[in-house]
Amino acid sequence: MPWTALTHPPDTLGLLAVALAIEAACGYPDRLYRALGHPVTWIGRGFARLDAGLNRGSQGARRLAGVAALALLLATVAAASLALAALAGLAGETLGILILGVLAASLPAQRSLFVHVRQVAAALRHEGLPGGRRAVSMIVGRDPDSLDEAAVCRAAIESLSENFSDGIVAPAFWIGAGGLTGGALYKAINTADSMIGHRTPRHEAFGWAAARLDDLVNLPASRLTALLLIAAAALQRDASAPGAWRAIR
Repeated sequence: MPWTALTHPPDTLGLLAVALAIEAACGYPDRLYRALGHPVTWIGRGFARLDAGLNRGSQGARRLAGVAALALLLATVAAASLALAALAGLAGETLGILILGVLAASLPAQRSLFVHVRQVAAALRHEGLPGGRRAVSMIVGRDPDSLDEAAVCRAAIESLSENFSDGIVAPAFWIGAGGLTGGALYKAINTADSMIGHRTPRHEAFGWAAARLDDLVNLPASRLTALLLIAAAALQRDASAPGAWRAIR
């Protein structure tokens, strides 16, 4: 089959189904992470080097350098993922989709979010507040020692809610739209934004392009996330879909 078919629907939807099923079942194995790292860590290291080498000079120069750094990062990610799609395409349609589905399974984070939030609930149940504080410190940046039991629960739920869009729905959306390449480019943009998309003296100009592009690519998934939350509320006995709609508006 032409390898380009693996970067466009409907084949990318099959790829997405494979990727989500594998990630839900296995996550990203710790042994694999220790041996090879993770695509996000690879992207992060590359962008950290660009930040260290290019983020200097006037604010105008830093903004231009940030645009160039982001373009270079995305070109590298696109070239690598398209090359993998080309190689997978040589294996035929079905096997090619399976191969790329395995690779794309590293991009969403549904299992890791579920596991980390479940660990907070389990720690609270079995170890009390000290255990809950320890578990929630793994997924939030706030000081856990200042949290009571209700605040620990809120912190875990807020972390899950915050990451539902950019950790699950957005990667899935872009994999479905553009295959491995679409998902990888999204993760590259999202990683760049998380690293430099901050209004600090060092990164306000250099991270401008990453922050703006991240806002843009998250628009469709954030709206889809809202609809999914309303649908989930409609399916829960003690929740209110109209209330969810009002809250989201």
